[in-house]
Amino acid sequence: MKSVKVKCPAKINLTLEVVNKREDGYHNIKSIMQLVSLYDYLTISAEKSETPEIILSGTSDEIPYDEKNLVYKAAKLYMEKVGMTDVKLDIHIEKNIPIAAGLAGGSTDGAGTIMGLNYLFEALDNKEMNELCASLGSDLNVCLNGGCSLATSRGEVTKKLPAAEYPVTLIKPKNLGISAKEAYTKYALKKFKPKYEMTEKMFVALLDREDITKFLYNDLEDAVFGDYKELQEIKNVIPEAIMSGSGPTYFVLSDLDIDLGEEYQIIKGLNFIQTGTEII
Repeated sequence: MKSVKVKCPAKINLTLEVVNKREDGYHNIKSIMQLVSLYDYLTISAEKSETPEIILSGTSDEIPYDEKNLVYKAAKLYMEKVGMTDVKLDIHIEKNIPIAAGLAGGSTDGAGTIMGLNYLFEALDNKEMNELCASLGSDLNVCLNGGCSLATSRGEVTKKLPAAEYPVTLIKPKNLGISAKEAYTKYALKKFKPKYEMTEKMFVALLDREDITKFLYNDLEDAVFGDYKELQEIKNVIPEAIMSGSGPTYFVLSDLDIDLGEEYQIIKGLNFIQTGTEII
């Protein structure tokens, strides 16, 4: 048996602007995504077997440990890609990133699975790993490659951007999850869709090493904001907070010392990081 442990970071969307809807049902976006120091951990063990098998386990009771899990899908895709027919995989997921929170918790675990398996079997180059990630979802490539990235198309086309250093505080309603499908559907129903071009403005600010906080923006925030009192409470108490991804997690680029009560999870002491999924 051989095994590896992979550290899988969360991401936040510093900007997220919807360009248009695609024929495949996804949306083209422009987004600047940043990896932060909040991690899931995967322990991947592989041994010889008469037939291929994938067994998942983990610490969370909020996610499925079967073929619905993106870790399972990533492992299955990798095995098919490299022709692994005689291997049993045991993958344990230590879950610390909140679920359905706009933080790419599932995506980073999927990317980490591909990285971990490739560490064990050394069958793919970096381009091929990125191609597998792109076929599985929109945020996996950012999580695989790390740091700060401009993400376009449906999020899988990425360009690395200069590193910036900011502290991060996350604020999440404990009993609320918002799916990407819900957020994008509600955005599509909006009659007024302003175009502020914040992604381009932040892109320039990053290149010039200027303050980026005035360009933080998310098109999806307004689409779901009116439907959830929890989001309204966050914004009322912390006006500068911005929603990440499809939400419902908000973030501020500061070490925020605040208590919103038992209904909210506050994750303090985080920072921008320049790595993505990595072997530890």
